[in-house]
Amino acid sequence: MVPAVGVERNDGRNCAPVRHDWQRAEAEALYGLRFADLMFQAQSAHRKNFDPSHVETASLLSIKTGGCPEDCGYCSQSAHYDTGLKATRLMDRADVVATAQAAMDAGATRFCMAAAWRSPKDRDLDQVCDMVSAVKDLGMETCVTLGMLTPKQAARLSDAGLDFYNHNVDTSPEFYGKIITTRTLQDRIDTLSHVREAGIKVCCGGIIGMGELLEDRLGMLVLLANLGKHPESVPINLWNEVKGVPVNDTAERPDPIALVRLVATARIMMPKSVVRLSAGRQYMTDELQALCFLAGANSIFIGDVLLTTKNPQRDRDANLLDRLGIRSGLA
Repeated sequence: MVPAVGVERNDGRNCAPVRHDWQRAEAEALYGLRFADLMFQAQSAHRKNFDPSHVETASLLSIKTGGCPEDCGYCSQSAHYDTGLKATRLMDRADVVATAQAAMDAGATRFCMAAAWRSPKDRDLDQVCDMVSAVKDLGMETCVTLGMLTPKQAARLSDAGLDFYNHNVDTSPEFYGKIITTRTLQDRIDTLSHVREAGIKVCCGGIIGMGELLEDRLGMLVLLANLGKHPESVPINLWNEVKGVPVNDTAERPDPIALVRLVATARIMMPKSVVRLSAGRQYMTDELQALCFLAGANSIFIGDVLLTTKNPQRDRDANLLDRLGIRSGLA
């Protein structure tokens, strides 16, 4: 039997500290609890750290699409596969800022900018830093995902006012090599370290539904939960069907209850992290999303498109959150 997990608080109450020494067997035992018991533990941890009737809303923009030299087997933007996606140049700063303003007007509080690079060139980073500063001036939280970073590049982004850097581990250490060969998992961990050292918050999660086993999903959570500091944001993505990529041959959409169990397990193992329902929400029923919120998910992307994939319509999100009595935007 897995005991209830104590949660670190900032108000001085006597609670067990957040853990960074999880074993795979413990994650499996948590995940395998009777559903009611798992949900109770997850909701208890959630309420100790967050308002259960609030979700964070973010918006995501692809500022440079396609042509990526990495061979990630799930990605429409890889230059290794014929996905029908046309590569684009880096967007103009004015267009990015205008999109951020529109997202803010629609209720987003964080604006995430993504570029399909293995790692940014210094001249490109100059432009991205300008974008970060301009979006920050609007009053929004800022996030970028640009691939691998050097310590110097991370420091430059920090100086520009960047709040979050997204760099997913994608999956477990055991499954990683089956979907990516051009970048090692250690490369990703190194970038996360550079980001931390620069004082930038970390957004790091992964993808499920690519053909991985349950132990791989839990292995990913163990990897994240055992980092020196838990990611402030943990996105959980459902793989979106993409023409022409290898993952099509192995992909299998997760059972809905399995997804809820994974969210609940993530909430217990990383109680102070924001857990985001990211890509793939267009495949989820309102009832499934409601269960995920109950299990501890407390962030979503709003907007009709996420990079190159679809996302639920804003009206649908607003209607669902209203029916659930959940507030969005600023806490």
